[in-house]
Amino acid sequence: MKRLAVLAVALVVAFVVAPGLLASDAATADLRSEGHLVGAFRSGFVTYWGSGERNFDQGLQRVVDYWFRYHVAKGVLAGALLVVLVALAVQIWQAFLRTHGLRAAGLAVSGVLSTALAVVSLAAVMANVHGMAAPFGSLLPMLFGAPAGPLDGTLGQIRQQLADGQQSPPLDVITDDYVLFHAVMAVEGAIVVAALAVLAVLLWRRFARADGRTRRVLAGYGVLVPLLSLALAVVVAANAMTAAHPRPGLEGFFAGGW
Repeated sequence: MKRLAVLAVALVVAFVVAPGLLASDAATADLRSEGHLVGAFRSGFVTYWGSGERNFDQGLQRVVDYWFRYHVAKGVLAGALLVVLVALAVQIWQAFLRTHGLRAAGLAVSGVLSTALAVVSLAAVMANVHGMAAPFGSLLPMLFGAPAGPLDGTLGQIRQQLADGQQSPPLDVITDDYVLFHAVMAVEGAIVVAALAVLAVLLWRRFARADGRTRRVLAGYGVLVPLLSLALAVVVAANAMTAAHPRPGLEGFFAGGW
């Protein structure tokens, strides 16, 4: 149990500090700085929109490729952390069932904490999966909050095209990635909802055969898991509707929301 706890801490640190290092090479080392990343994307986006072309130029492609690798690194680390936290939570609750007194109380707190962190890790895995699938789309929020400059004019042109129902190659790419981003989010969310539903059934079946503190632990998870499933089902439905009808969402997004 201690080894798993140490490994979990190490993975949390790696999740925070390592993705930029793992994603960068000699050509993209500057993008490890958030300021340089945001500046490079905004500049590349203005140039890309002005070109009227569908394909990214070398400068924007460099940023998109880095962002894809960044999400891959974060996704792998978040997945590893999720596995470790689930294993740690299982060991903690098993020890809790064999222990009494203050140690049992401490284990209960640790079990709740490891469970909460596992939920956060699951959310991080999901976020990075659709970030990998649509790296350009996941960069788009970086367009907002910039000082006045050429980007303002570009965003104004995008808003105007959306309002007029117009199309252009860059706007088509933006729309495609926006749809892909939300579609992947809906699909992966649906898979997780199904897995959580199965887990809830298994928990309640075991609850029916359990007694004592085991029964209370199973009841706690038996309530938590369906609640998570229901909350995620709402997110799935919202993303599915956005993917099916992207224009209103895009208009809202470029008006300043995501």
